Parts: sequence; structure tokens; C-alpha cells
Amino acid sequence: MLRRTIASLKSSISLHITEEASIHNAYHCRTFTTQSPLHLREKDRICPKHIDSVITFVLGGPGSGKGTQCAKIVETFGFKHLSAGDLLRKEIVSDSEYGSMILDTIREGKIVPSEVTVKLILRELESGDNHKFLIDGFPRSEENRIAFEHITGSEPNFVLFFDCPEEEMVKRVLSRNQGRIDDNIDTIKKRLKVFESLNLPVIDYYAKKGKLHRINAVGTEDEIFEQVRPVFAACEKATIT
Repeated sequence: MLRRTIASLKSSISLHITEEASIHNAYHCRTFTTQSPLHLREKDRICPKHIDSVITFVLGGPGSGKGTQCAKIVETFGFKHLSAGDLLRKEIVSDSEYGSMILDTIREGKIVPSEVTVKLILRELESGDNHKFLIDGFPRSEENRIAFEHITGSEPNFVLFFDCPEEEMVKRVLSRNQGRIDDNIDTIKKRLKVFESLNLPVIDYYAKKGKLHRINAVGTEDEIFEQVRPVFAACEKATIT
């Protein structure tokens, strides 16, 4: 039954589990409760394997170019790229117990609880030998941020924010021609409002902590990366010393 359901929803999964998922709920459900099989017990909240990892949150509105820059960071500095939306999609198509629960949550028009997304991220932090991570598009809200810090017992080493004017983001999304059903002007503007409402408090929080690197996301890919490169070069130098 789940396989048939997944097949019928394949074209719309991307819409529902990225930051534009359930725009109505993004405005009206600022805090969430979780009674899921992924819920962590208190003794599981510290993740010792990733304590020495370099963790970077990568934030920016739709069309800000953060995905493109993440690919350049991976190629140049050897980070592992984790996308919260991709992890949820992967879990759904795995036909696991958790995937079924995530899909049911989305079908009901609800936002996947932060504890669920954090557990999937945590699993990736614990796997493999790479200890340098880009976490793309997360946290999307203060609730996400608090859940990550509480469950993992850690904070990001630093945060990249790709700061891009709204008109530029709209133009980029409309021109990228990816065939996504949410790439229309009305939906894009709603997504940007959701981003501003939920994501900017996270950005302000990390700015006050001195962990935010604000990148001017206007220009060519290479021009933008020349702003990004020194951040990671300094990180590598600090790690070596």
C-alpha cells in the first residue's frame, strides 16, 4: 500500500517536505509536539561521535543559490552535504517504519516534527568517517534550532547565510525551469514570507552569538564563492592548529 501511495505522490513530495511544505501550518503552528518512534530518550541525547565534527548550517531563501555554493564547498573543502529535505525524501522511499510515519504526517498537511528531522541528521553525523558537515536548509525555525541543540548536545561551528534580495530570488526560481509545481510567482512569494517569518529569527540568534557569516548572494557563482572560500579556509587553518 505504501509503495502505491508513494508512486501516486511522487510528483508532489518535493513540494511538501522542503521549506514551503504546508505554508498554512508554517504560519500557525510555531511549536510542535512529537509522539513518534523516532523520539529520543534522555540518555540518547548526546552524540559523542560527532563532538569533534565541524558542523555548518547553510541558510538562505529559495533561489538564494545556497545549493550551488554547497556543491562548491564540497568539491573544494571536502565537506559532506546534508539536506534536511533530501533526508526526509530518502526515508520515505526507503519504505521504513519511519518513512511511513513521515509520509502520513505530510499527507495530513502537518509539518514533520523537529525531533524526526534532527534524528535523521544525527544518523548521518554518526555514519562514515567524514567529520565535516554542511547542513543545508536547517534549522528552518527557532523550534528546529532548539531541538537540534537539545538532542545533539551541540551547536554549529558557524552559520552561512546567503543574503539575496527578494526580486533576485523570485527571478532565479522562475528561470531555473526545474519543472517543480511550486515554481510559480504566487507560491514563491508565499515561500519567501514563510522564510522571513521563521528563518530570520534563527539568523538573528546566530548573528548575536558571533557565528553568522553573511554572504552577499548577488553576482556570478564564482564571485559569490570568493566570499565563501575565506570562511572555510580559516576553518581548516583553525582545525589544523
